[in-house]
Amino acid sequence: MKNSVSEHSFYIESDDEDDHGEEKQLDKPENEDGNDSDSSNYSNDDNNENDFPDSKPSSFNPPAWPQSYRQSMDIYSSVPSPSLTFLGTPSLTRLGSSFLASSLTRRHTPEVLPSLHKPLIPQAEEEQPQQRRSSHTLLPPLPSRRSAIKKFPDEKSVAHEFPASRQSSYGQGVLNGINVLCGVGILSTPYAVKEGGWAGLSILFIFGVLSYYTGILLRYCLDSQPGLETYPDIGQAAFGTVGRIIISIILYVELYSCCVEYIILEGDNLSALFPNAHLSLGGYQLDARHLFALITTLAVLPTVWLRDLTVLSYISAGGVIASVMVVVCLYWLGLVDHVSSQSEQTVLNVSSLPVAIGLYGYCYSGHAVFPNIYTSLEKRSQFPAVLLTSFAIVTVLYAGAAVMGYMMFGDSAESQFTLNLPTDLVASKIAFWTTIVNPFTKYALTMSPVAMSMEELIPSNHAKSHMYGVLIRTALVISTLLVALKVPFFGFVMALIGSLFTMLVTLILPCACFLRILKGKTSPIQVSACILIIIIGAISAVIGSYSALSKIIQSL
Repeated sequence: MKNSVSEHSFYIESDDEDDHGEEKQLDKPENEDGNDSDSSNYSNDDNNENDFPDSKPSSFNPPAWPQSYRQSMDIYSSVPSPSLTFLGTPSLTRLGSSFLASSLTRRHTPEVLPSLHKPLIPQAEEEQPQQRRSSHTLLPPLPSRRSAIKKFPDEKSVAHEFPASRQSSYGQGVLNGINVLCGVGILSTPYAVKEGGWAGLSILFIFGVLSYYTGILLRYCLDSQPGLETYPDIGQAAFGTVGRIIISIILYVELYSCCVEYIILEGDNLSALFPNAHLSLGGYQLDARHLFALITTLAVLPTVWLRDLTVLSYISAGGVIASVMVVVCLYWLGLVDHVSSQSEQTVLNVSSLPVAIGLYGYCYSGHAVFPNIYTSLEKRSQFPAVLLTSFAIVTVLYAGAAVMGYMMFGDSAESQFTLNLPTDLVASKIAFWTTIVNPFTKYALTMSPVAMSMEELIPSNHAKSHMYGVLIRTALVISTLLVALKVPFFGFVMALIGSLFTMLVTLILPCACFLRILKGKTSPIQVSACILIIIIGAISAVIGSYSALSKIIQSL
């Protein structure tokens, strides 16, 4: 996914070692990444100083929080060599020795370098034209991936820092895109059809088309200025520091909400398998759902303490296989085992259609990672094809699960179709355990960006104490458990996430940033399309969020 932050951080670490000749090479634009598409027409190098005097990346002004976004999101689109390292535990590699020197942070994320600690709103620095002390978002693209790696001896790098992780092929890009898009939302597609009726299924395809288009808009934004690599970078280029912070908060809250969904999912599915499980604890009776939610939290807590998540990234990369397997099991149960509830089916359900809007919107919540996938491609001109293939495949999977699940269970479909499956059939057990195991690998990867962003706010004089990181991550995990127990409604919570956060991240913000960054260089058709998408996203967000919140309050 990337013009990796690790490579930019290498330059930061070795400023005093580099000669002026190597430093000057950084100012040369990179033209060898295969980006020969028409997006070059959107470059505003000629007049962007006039258009965006406050938001243009500058090598003299440090970026606002968060600086760890690229580092934390890169794990979603690259699978480097594994290395187990816990917070505060000596690394198993010869390089790590502390919380700060663990294997993941040895990739030199800016937020853990004492000299690069920045406040939430950065203060003006003394201009140092000859010093490259800025973070990755403010540096121009590196002249060569190979030269950046060759530049450093073995003691300055770790085993998984290879340029191959930043040079994804077309096939790898497609797999990354599918893995990002295809998640637990596939379990709720039959329930979405139940809430909206058969006619409401068209919303899935509409959102798919619109989301693909806004993904392309993010690419144009990234190409508009040198140094833009992540979604927060785009927000800063469009709306300054405030835009960067607001977009980052939205992205992090969405990730946090997904972790809450994982806890709810585990509690629901495990309690369906073992409905009689219970525990008496200090006079309190824990039923099956509460018990398994607690057990899940205790199980994922050590994985959140990991600083090197590459082991989990290997396993979570199988999320594509897991999604396909669950859909195959559903079809097997319907076509071979003839599982059916003989329930009624609805053509259009207007009253609960807004809930379906949120559920369908959740299916395409991958835009936070698209910039990383784009910048990781060896040939960036392939990005539209990568995105189109990824969207086509996941839409087929989502629609396939929705159609078969609703045909089998009709209006009795649960918020997760696994809860409708009989527990005594082999295919059902495979679907259950595939659904149960997958979130255990996803939870830490999803929570890590949130934790790293909060760790950036630790005062620099306390940053080296591993206890702060442990406490922050433990508190985040416990808080997701409390929220999951308080609002244990998988479908409604997913609808709220899809309506509010996904509409913002996927539809509204890409169009707004595109119009702002490339103002005066867009065609009337593009402007009209963006305005239309913003209107659709805003209406969907309002009615979907209101409906989901109303359902949650009624259920409480």
